[in-house]
Amino acid sequence: MRTLRLLTVGTLLHAKQISRSPFEVAIALVVPVVQATLAVYLFRSGGEQHRLLEAAVGAGVMGVWSSVLFGSGGAIQNQRWQGTLEMIMLAPRRPALVILPITIATGVTGTYALLATLVWGRVLYGIRLDFAHPVAFVVAAVVCVIGLGMFGLLLASTFVLMRNANALANTLEYPVWLISGMLVPITVLPAWTTPIAAILPTTWGARALREATSGGPVWPSILLCLGISLVCLVIGALTLTHVERRARAAATLALA
Repeated sequence: MRTLRLLTVGTLLHAKQISRSPFEVAIALVVPVVQATLAVYLFRSGGEQHRLLEAAVGAGVMGVWSSVLFGSGGAIQNQRWQGTLEMIMLAPRRPALVILPITIATGVTGTYALLATLVWGRVLYGIRLDFAHPVAFVVAAVVCVIGLGMFGLLLASTFVLMRNANALANTLEYPVWLISGMLVPITVLPAWTTPIAAILPTTWGARALREATSGGPVWPSILLCLGISLVCLVIGALTLTHVERRARAAATLALA
């Protein structure tokens, strides 16, 4: 119960902190709408009117991923700049339990991107929100956010150790969009990308949402997303503990 309370209170705290950032709010308001608009026009020009709802959902998942990727690193960098990162790392809890609420909060706030793209598509382009499996879509959305949060924890270890980890985040945004099949089907990508896509929770989360939208075996994708998310949680916890000890030993934890 103490661990659950820690995660809940921490998630709410960091969600409020993110909402106080003008930059984060501006990005959350503008980027998902732009992505949804581009996706709709791309699918229309390709003569795939029947897939406009999938385009809106895919653009929303892209927004959630961007929120997790940059929000997780940005939150840790902010803690470092404010001089509170050392206190977080010295808390009488495992580092993963302290950092995990940050990554989950970025995923939760990123769900606005999914909602915004659906509303934008419905109001502006008249896209009917006819989900093949409405209940499964809600479950898949929750699982996708959890999976991205766990993946964010795995990436967060680099933001604790590296002083310029944002450069790494910039290189990961677009490749993960493509490899995960958020808008472009994985089948049209080179064959060497398939094994990489298979181990990413973003791939199975996006697939679950797409199958819940258009129809298909949703639950296997949801289970695979959860399984890979648990693996990311374990590896992320171990990695975070290791890099935290290394950063403290090298006295680089507070360096910005």
